[in-house]
Amino acid sequence: MFESVLNLKNVSVSYGAKEILHDVSFSLRRGEILVIAGESGSGKSTILKAIDGILGSGGKIIDGQIFFDGQEITNLPTSQRRKISGESIGFIFQNSGAAFCPIRKIGTQIFESVAAHKNWSYKEFLERAKIIMKNINLDAEALNEYPFKLSGGMAQRAGILAAMILQPKLLLADEPTSALDAITQVNVVNELLNLRKIHGVSIAMVTHHMGVAWRMADKILIMKNGRCVEFGTREEIFDAPKKNYTRELIQAVPRLKKFVA
Repeated sequence: MFESVLNLKNVSVSYGAKEILHDVSFSLRRGEILVIAGESGSGKSTILKAIDGILGSGGKIIDGQIFFDGQEITNLPTSQRRKISGESIGFIFQNSGAAFCPIRKIGTQIFESVAAHKNWSYKEFLERAKIIMKNINLDAEALNEYPFKLSGGMAQRAGILAAMILQPKLLLADEPTSALDAITQVNVVNELLNLRKIHGVSIAMVTHHMGVAWRMADKILIMKNGRCVEFGTREEIFDAPKKNYTRELIQAVPRLKKFVA
């Protein structure tokens, strides 16, 4: 049994001739939550995309290694990477509502994604989906709705369902609360924590909101200009930050520890 579910060693990423990510290293243990924080353009989302193999056109890992569950996945063939990314690694997008096809029902789309990995009947899919939906306060009726009919919070929960339905070992979340109102943000944060508690899933989450980082993180990676500024436990980062940039991020959020009672 490998203690670390995720390990990045000196990973650098470029888009064309421009290097976006520089020499990033960190590890994430089973059941831990890592929050990647920093200002816009700091390379936070690029880290998640590199892990999931979705850098897109022109994006390339030019140095370093990525290990998932003890296996190096840095340069796996696309077919093998898709199997891991779809089944063992889940991804929650910043705007999950926009990630769904607008003219097809939510349940149909998630079931088709599941069918690419599992030979489940639709009945079995519903049974498994309802367990997760209960944990994230998503009404079962949402499966029969079109994405544009769901509120921002409900659409984001549908995205969480899609990412969690196969019970992955690792959940990647790209600013999952940034497009939500304050109350819904708190609810979604608590629901993600509940998923970790129930399913033991490891989470690597991007945010620019240090209040969210305080509430969720076991470990925090601070990024700036594509480089790691600081990495440590939540207490190390908040109680004894070593870098001025980290202090500035923390001081930008008043009454930080009161984000959630």
